[in-house]
Amino acid sequence: MDRRTEILEAAAKSFSLFGYKATTMDQVAKIANVGKGTIYTFFANKEELFNAIVVGMIEEMRTEAESAAVEGAPFEENAHARLMSILKFRTTHQLYAKLIDEGKEIRTPAVQEVLVDIEKQIVKFIAEKIQKGIDRGEVKPCNVEMVAYLLFKSYMALVVDWGKTHGQELEQNEIVDLLSSTIFKSLLS
Repeated sequence: MDRRTEILEAAAKSFSLFGYKATTMDQVAKIANVGKGTIYTFFANKEELFNAIVVGMIEEMRTEAESAAVEGAPFEENAHARLMSILKFRTTHQLYAKLIDEGKEIRTPAVQEVLVDIEKQIVKFIAEKIQKGIDRGEVKPCNVEMVAYLLFKSYMALVVDWGKTHGQELEQNEIVDLLSSTIFKSLLS
């Protein structure tokens, strides 16, 4: 493993454990077992290091969402699988979960900016899939960015928020049935 990769892994571990605000370059150096100066040969500052880790995390989330899709399955089935995969990643990935907590509790500006960027990347990913559905004739022509945003926020509301306000989580089949009879019914060709 090269030094840059070791530093990235150490930084990801530190950000996951302590959050962005509490992570220092000294901690990262200690975890990576390198001198702090070595980190600065690869990354100008903590922000640059953090952004490199977030880019990797987004790529990992994208890969997991892609692997949730089934080749040849209908658009709606794959959309559901990908969105559920993204939401699962959001709660089970240690760094992502830590960033969400820090963004809510401490409101660290750098973390809040990154969370907004992650959401934009998710919406862009969904929009790309909708456009491919349009190109294949499975989805009616629409404003792909707005529909992607609507789908993402709908899934977020039903999967993440519903249980907080209603005392129990929805079953996946309830979510699928609701979105199938509303959003997807008007979206599919």
